[in-house]
Amino acid sequence: MIHFVLLIVCAVAIYLSCEWFVNAVEWLGERLNVGKMAVGTILAAFGTALPESVVTLVAVTTGADEEARNIGVGAAMGGPLALATIAYGVTGAVLLLKRREDRALALQETGMPPGHGPADEALGDEKDMKRLAKDQQWFLPIFIVKVALGLVTFAFKPVLGLLFFAAYAVYFWREIRGDDEEDDEEAQLDPLKFQPEKSVPDSWAVVAQTLLTVVIIFFASQLFVKQLHAIGPILGLSAAVTALLLSPVATELPEVMNAVIWVRQGKTKLALANISGAMMIQATVPSGLGLLFTTWQFDGALLWSGLITMAAIVYLLLTMRAHKLTPARLTVAAAFYVVFAIGLVPILS
Repeated sequence: MIHFVLLIVCAVAIYLSCEWFVNAVEWLGERLNVGKMAVGTILAAFGTALPESVVTLVAVTTGADEEARNIGVGAAMGGPLALATIAYGVTGAVLLLKRREDRALALQETGMPPGHGPADEALGDEKDMKRLAKDQQWFLPIFIVKVALGLVTFAFKPVLGLLFFAAYAVYFWREIRGDDEEDDEEAQLDPLKFQPEKSVPDSWAVVAQTLLTVVIIFFASQLFVKQLHAIGPILGLSAAVTALLLSPVATELPEVMNAVIWVRQGKTKLALANISGAMMIQATVPSGLGLLFTTWQFDGALLWSGLITMAAIVYLLLTMRAHKLTPARLTVAAAFYVVFAIGLVPILS
C-alpha cells in the first residue's frame, strides 16, 4: 500500500512543481530575452527532460556490466516514444475538454455557440502549422539515424555520438535566435509565485524558483519510477514490461504536466513547443551518451518502439503539413502507444 500512496504523492508533487516551474520559466525567458517559443522548446524542455537524461547518463557510465548499461539505451528509446504518443495524446484530450468548457461558457453568456465544434477547429493557422511541423522535420531524420545505428556494428560507431550532441547544438542555436511574433494569448505573464505582490519580480527570485522546482521535479520523478518498478510485480507485470511500458510514461510525466498546465492557461503553442523541444533533447543527448558508452545494439522490443515512434511522428507531420491538426487528431497520437503495448506482448513472450 505504501508504494501506491507514494505514487500518488509523487504525482501530486510533480504537478504542483510543474505549475511553479512553468510560471518561473516564462519569467526566465523574459529575463534572458528569448523568443516565446524558445521558452517551451529550450528552457522548459531542458528542465523537464533532466530526469530521463540523468537516468541515461548514470546507467551508461556507472553500469556494472553491459546489461546494466543497456538500461540507458531503453530510456533513450522510451522517452521519445512516450512524448510522441502519450504526451501529444494527453495534450489533445485536455484541449478537447477546454474547448468544450469554453463552448459551454460562450453558449451560456451569449446564447450562441462558436462557429466550430471543440474537436474540428485547427490548432492555429497555416503559419502555426509550419512552425509545429518544422520541429518534427528536425526530429524525424535524427531519430531514423538513431534507430538505424542500433541495427549495425562498425568500429567508429561510438564516435558518431558526438554528432548527436552537435545536432542538438544547432537546434538550440536556431531556437534561441529565432524570431517569434508576439501572441497576445501567450504574452501575459502571471505574477511569480515567489513574489506574487510584484508585477516585475527580482531576478534572484526567478532563478531560485526555477532551480528549486527543477530539483523537486527531478527527485519526485525518480521516486515515481521506483514506485512503478515496485508495483509492477504486484500487478503481475514482468520487469521488462514495467521498464518498457511504464517507466517512459513516468519519466515523461513533467512534460505532460507542463502541457496540461499551459493548455489550461490558454497557452497551447507553449504546451506543444515544450513537447517538441523535449523530443529533440531525447533524440540527441541520451542517444549520444548511449553511443559513446554502450554497444547501442537493438533487440526486437527496442526496434518496435522505434518503429512506433516514427509512425506517430509521420502521422503528426502529415496532419500538420495538411493544416488539419485538431485536438481530436492530436488525441489519436495516444493510440500509437496502445499499438506499441499490444505488439510488445508477443515480442517479450
